[in-house]
Amino acid sequence: MSIYQIVLPVLAFLFFVAVFVVRSWVLWKQTGVNPFVFGKGDTAHDYIGRVLNFITLATWVSVVFYSFFPESYHYLFPFSYLENDSIKMGGVMLLVLSILWISIAEYQMAASWRIGIDYNETTELVSRGLFKVSRNPVFLGVFVSYLGMFLIMPNALSFAIMLLMVVSIQVQVRLEEEYLLAVHGDAYREYKKKVRRWI
Repeated sequence: MSIYQIVLPVLAFLFFVAVFVVRSWVLWKQTGVNPFVFGKGDTAHDYIGRVLNFITLATWVSVVFYSFFPESYHYLFPFSYLENDSIKMGGVMLLVLSILWISIAEYQMAASWRIGIDYNETTELVSRGLFKVSRNPVFLGVFVSYLGMFLIMPNALSFAIMLLMVVSIQVQVRLEEEYLLAVHGDAYREYKKKVRRWI
């Protein structure tokens, strides 16, 4: 078993806990608000929520095969030309940095943080901290984390997952921008002029 087969599930678990569990629990304790606002309806928003759930499941399948069933890993069609320590170490660094970056961004969002869009609530427009350099630092961190995971375990499934995550987040970001424009109006227009969507 390689060091990367040990490190990857640990980092993937830390990513899940840091991005979803910790901030959700803190927000719930402070405000009583459930931050998970994707529903089960037939809207574009709820559909994206189901796609993101599928991506999460597929990610764990890929990680489990890579780390715990190496004899079956070839079924995921690994890209052998990317299998070297320098690339994998770069992936580890990206994953660690993304966890720290996302944790900071979620902390700076404070009570405005949600997983999805709460159309029934008006949250504060956050423009401080990392939001001065990116309008979507959390999603930017997610992009980086999935690139990092792909570099650690380069295979067809992790590549497809990364591409699906990119497309899904691009759609979700635009839905959120429509919501923020409707809620915050000119303040959000001014913010968009000053800060790029990604970086």
